Amino acid sequence: MSIQSVTAHRWWPWARRIGVAGFLAFVVFMLVHEARAIDWREVFATMRDYPLRVVALAALLAWTSHLIYSTFDLVGRRYTAHPLRPGSVMAITFVSYAFNLNLGTVVGALAMRVRLYTRLGLEAPVIARVVGLSMLTNWLGYCLLAGLAFLFWPVPMPSDWHMGTVALRVLGGVLVLASLAYMVLCAVSKRREFHVLGHEIDLPVLRLACVQLAISCANWSVMGATMYVLLLGQVAYPVALGVLLIGAISGLMSRVPAGLGVLEAVFIALLSPPLSSTTLIAAVLTYRAVYYWAPLAAATVVYLAMEAHAKKLAARASADGSTSGRQLQPSC
Repeated sequence: MSIQSVTAHRWWPWARRIGVAGFLAFVVFMLVHEARAIDWREVFATMRDYPLRVVALAALLAWTSHLIYSTFDLVGRRYTAHPLRPGSVMAITFVSYAFNLNLGTVVGALAMRVRLYTRLGLEAPVIARVVGLSMLTNWLGYCLLAGLAFLFWPVPMPSDWHMGTVALRVLGGVLVLASLAYMVLCAVSKRREFHVLGHEIDLPVLRLACVQLAISCANWSVMGATMYVLLLGQVAYPVALGVLLIGAISGLMSRVPAGLGVLEAVFIALLSPPLSSTTLIAAVLTYRAVYYWAPLAAATVVYLAMEAHAKKLAARASADGSTSGRQLQPSC
């Protein structure tokens, strides 16, 4: 029996939803169970003891990362040649990224972008190409940096993860080759259109692909630097980056919004010892505060302002249309 024949049944969507809901329930149960063993007073005390300069530097790095990410859709703007201004594109990307981090890909990377771009006049095919290229940009840099980290600075894996150092190095090599293969395709492939999982991908030119790789690597590198600063330099930067990259993909695969609890669990599993669980949880929670929650608050304000502006434009257009209609009516 093929995968297609199984997924074609009427019961498949419900079975899939039940499976996801059951997995989420299990994750929540495990998080609550593990949370009971944590001395939260000590965690919060550790967070309060952070030097102000450390938190300020981490916040600066976090905002730098968000600024870099907000340029991702500018690649799509160049790629599709749509007419929206760069400032509007960066604002939409910033808002969608902040919501994506905290509420998940469907809400942030997809629904938020589609809504905002549609209100500014872009058509669905253009939006799909912009969003698709932005996601590709994000994971292109991930593959290269994660591959290099796993190859040259592999983190010792827990025995119950069933992945040793050799397997991690092999995975790293595969990831590096995947990123390089994309660059080679963009450079030499005569065929520019590919269909992957039902989606059409048009290869950009090599120069644009180099921009993709550069800004994506810069973004992930700054994210790793943020966590390295909050760990107070107690582990090497490549190790902090590697663990963060593992935590990012683990959170995505878990389907838990914002990877809540998953990122903490990954850091504890891979870095405790030598670091204590209290130190690691305090670092990850502070990372969430400066990288997830503070930008979300700012993105909410920006989003509400964009919605209000769109309503004013719609009301003005409606009023202009009504006035023109009255002027065209014949007089009695």
